[in-house]
Amino acid sequence: MSLIETAVRGGAFFLLVLVAALLLRDARRVPAGLYGALFALGVAAYVVVSASAFAGELPGWLFPAKLVGMGDPVVFCLFAAALFDDEFRPSWWHALAWLAIVALGASCFLIGTPLARIGFSTVGLGCSALGAWYALAERSLDLVEERRRLRTVLVVVIAFYAAAIIASEIVFPNDSGGEELALALGTGLLALTIVFALVLLSVSRDGSLIPFGQSEPQPLPVAARSPAAAPGLTERSERDDDTRLLAGLRRLMDHDRAYREEGLSIGGLAEKLSTSEHGLRRLINQQLGYRNFNVFLNGYRLDDAMTALADPAQEEVPILTIALDAGFQSLGPFNRAFKSKTGMTPSEFRREQLGRRTRVAAE
Repeated sequence: MSLIETAVRGGAFFLLVLVAALLLRDARRVPAGLYGALFALGVAAYVVVSASAFAGELPGWLFPAKLVGMGDPVVFCLFAAALFDDEFRPSWWHALAWLAIVALGASCFLIGTPLARIGFSTVGLGCSALGAWYALAERSLDLVEERRRLRTVLVVVIAFYAAAIIASEIVFPNDSGGEELALALGTGLLALTIVFALVLLSVSRDGSLIPFGQSEPQPLPVAARSPAAAPGLTERSERDDDTRLLAGLRRLMDHDRAYREEGLSIGGLAEKLSTSEHGLRRLINQQLGYRNFNVFLNGYRLDDAMTALADPAQEEVPILTIALDAGFQSLGPFNRAFKSKTGMTPSEFRREQLGRRTRVAAE
């Protein structure tokens, strides 16, 4: 292994370990920090085991690091899911998926044939594609502006670089690319790690690598809060704009019931309010605490449906009809959202509410 390759890979390794430590610090506040740290450590393991010095035969003491690196495609998917999906929850099958891909990778490594290696690399490519899908799938619904930028700038870059690594192993089986390929991969990993850290820090307000933790949605206020002190002209103008925009949003949601409109998008709602998408995203996220546009809409839809289910005059109205009238497109998403909010199915909620009214009337 050349001196240049040693320096490049050493720098990448120690920077990745540092990033992992900082992400673990953030993991107390943001669950994605844990998966980000595990991903960084997996890449650090790959930096070591993919060095040209181990191209002939990997020492036994490095085999555990090889296994850790093999599981990184699954960790990458979990990192993307935890970072971009607010409904993501860890599950035992995530650990099983990691164990499965590690077992597959170990088997392919021990078999040692080009076909086995290509097969494992193809699975890794699939995981990279899934991670990129998590980054892009609901970008238009994301109300956290920093996270919207991070979706395209960071995770997609990592996905494409992971795909490049896997593709290089397919094109150059059994490390046939030599020291030149090893140096190129090491240099790319160092550059990617620097970008990884700089991009995360660029969207941070408090020095953390992942600044956007969970926030609780707030009720839609009638008007914006009064200034605490005499603000500047620009600040006063922004407050006045927010006050007008919040009032217009209240009118659309409470009076006009815009949430019932099929296919309502953030752009469509912004057009109704004669404002920009960016301004409306900022308002709903920073003033009301919502991180996803569908969650914001579904809050109104669920309240609408709950009112209808508790109404004795609508006792014979099918639940599907109530769900569709409230703005849901099908029964499945409605049932899941309803149970997540109330802990009951719509049928159970209706029976409880109507039974309570009957008991009160009898008394």
